[in-house]
Amino acid sequence: MGNPVRALVTRPREESENLVAELAARGVETLVEPLIAIHYHAPGAIDLAGAQAVLCTSANGVRALARGSGERGIPLFAVGDATAARARAEGFRRVESAGGDVGDLARLAAARLSPRNGPLLHIAGDLVAGDLLGLLHAQGFIAERRILYEARAVAALSPSAILGLRSGAVALALFFSPRTATIFVRLAGAAGIAESCAQVTALSISPATDTVLAALPWYDRRTAWRPNQPALLDVLDRIVGEMRNKE
Repeated sequence: MGNPVRALVTRPREESENLVAELAARGVETLVEPLIAIHYHAPGAIDLAGAQAVLCTSANGVRALARGSGERGIPLFAVGDATAARARAEGFRRVESAGGDVGDLARLAAARLSPRNGPLLHIAGDLVAGDLLGLLHAQGFIAERRILYEARAVAALSPSAILGLRSGAVALALFFSPRTATIFVRLAGAAGIAESCAQVTALSISPATDTVLAALPWYDRRTAWRPNQPALLDVLDRIVGEMRNKE
């Protein structure tokens, strides 16, 4: 085997753990560079009385819910498999995954639940993607959002990330949201390494994320066919295979 393939992982550190393991199993080295820092609100009791189910659109939402409530029997609907896995790890017993985006989550909730059985509670951060509440309201549900954490952009890229990109040691960069992509574009410009992206292939979890990254001169840009980690890893597998065939 030739030189190792190294990937820049831009997810928050806790959410990167499973991804780093998946990449290691593929022989891909990682440079974890969280572009968002999660700040949980001071834990307090979360009243779930009367709610027929909770909906979580991120693993951080699950963590925040677990910090504020000891209830583990309420139905929990997760936007994707990673969020569902986090819910099960936190002890929630009735977990279902929509395996996609907020539209998929709203459809799953409408298929499994009835507006007659009580309101729904969306656990979220200070910034949300999509209009989950609007989609649920359109189906006749009473739904409210509870903001339990903040996702704050980091102030600058780390010296290790700057060096890795500038030196050409990073071949791939993985992005999981339009916001993370926006932060990276801004910080790469501030660090004076935008042109270094010409040596890197960017992998995006969605077309919206890829659109933001178009502001930088990447070697190549690829997008997952579904907005989830397994689909993104499928794209990565193809790219890594192409790179190794060229050696």
